[in-house]
This record gives sequence, structure tokens and C-alpha cells, in this order.
Amino acid sequence: MMMTKQETGAQARILDAARRLFGDRGFHQTSMAELANGAQVSVGLIYRLFKGKEDIIEAIVASDVDENIARTTLLRERLDAGEFSVEKAFEQLLLQVLEDKDEALSFDILAEGTRNATVGKTIEDMFMRYRRFLRHFACAANPDLSGEALDGAEDVILSCIFGLGHRTLSRPNLDADATARRGAQMIVAALRAAR
Repeated sequence: MMMTKQETGAQARILDAARRLFGDRGFHQTSMAELANGAQVSVGLIYRLFKGKEDIIEAIVASDVDENIARTTLLRERLDAGEFSVEKAFEQLLLQVLEDKDEALSFDILAEGTRNATVGKTIEDMFMRYRRFLRHFACAANPDLSGEALDGAEDVILSCIFGLGHRTLSRPNLDADATARRGAQMIVAALRAAR
């Protein structure tokens, strides 16, 4: 569907309002009327642009994935060009996650992904795209990684990143910069020691 400039602007307002409202109130607790009010559009326009709230969640995830992949692509390019050490690349990768302020929204989206197969598939696709970068970074730290060791490294790094992105409830001892720096040091040390 080809959107007009007004519809594109309305879609952006809907997604911004959805981020706020879903993060504050929850996905299921937010009505379409509240969403329309928050975006300053009609409910009818929301349904013209999206089939329902699930499509809005998918659009939010897709937007976040595209943004994260673009930022991670730049990190990879800088690592490959020798502008960054592998430790600095991991530090920047961790900082991206630590600086994300939509933790409540993220939890709600993940919960919806377990209930809704379409949203779950969108999240799965996001992780698959991201895993390619993690494999590349792992091999930059230890070029000898392969097979099960590389698969394990990818899983552990993804788990670390995922956990760090959801750390506020654990009352962290370090600020984001120190956590990213120390986390990168530990990840690279573990990768270099892996066989």
C-alpha cells in the first residue's frame, strides 16, 4: 500500500504513541481509542494503516531491528577497518543495549511474542539477523572458533546482551559505561580462552 505524506506522518505518531502507552500501561491494557488519542488520529486511520495492535507491535520491532542492525553494521565496518579493537566493538555493542530506555515495552513485546506466533516470528527473525554480527565479532576475538564452540559463543554473547538490556530490576552496581567496558573485557577474554 502506497502511503501519502500525511499517512506516513500519522503512522510515525501512532508508533510513537504505542511505544509510550504500551510501555506505560501494557499492550493489552491500551485501547485503540487511547492509542488514537495519544497519536492524535482517528481509530479508523489506525485500522487503515494497521490490521490491529499486533501489526503495530510488529512495526515497532521491525523499526527497532532496522535501527539496531544499522548501528551494528557501522560497528562491524569500523572493526573490520581497524578503527576499533574487538574489545571496543563489544563495548559499543553493549552500550547500545544499555542505553535503550524501552525496557517495559520490550518485556511486553516479548510476552506478546510468546502468545502470538506472528509477533514471535518477527522477534525470531530479529535475533537471527543479529546473530550473524555476533558470530563475526566472536571470530574477530578468536579466529580459531568454529563449530560448537562458535555456536556456544554466539548463544552466550546473545544471552549477555539480552540480560544487560533488561537489568534495571536487578539494581546494577555499575553505570552503563563501566558495565559496557567491563562486560566487553570479560566477553573478549572468554572468547580468546575458548577452544
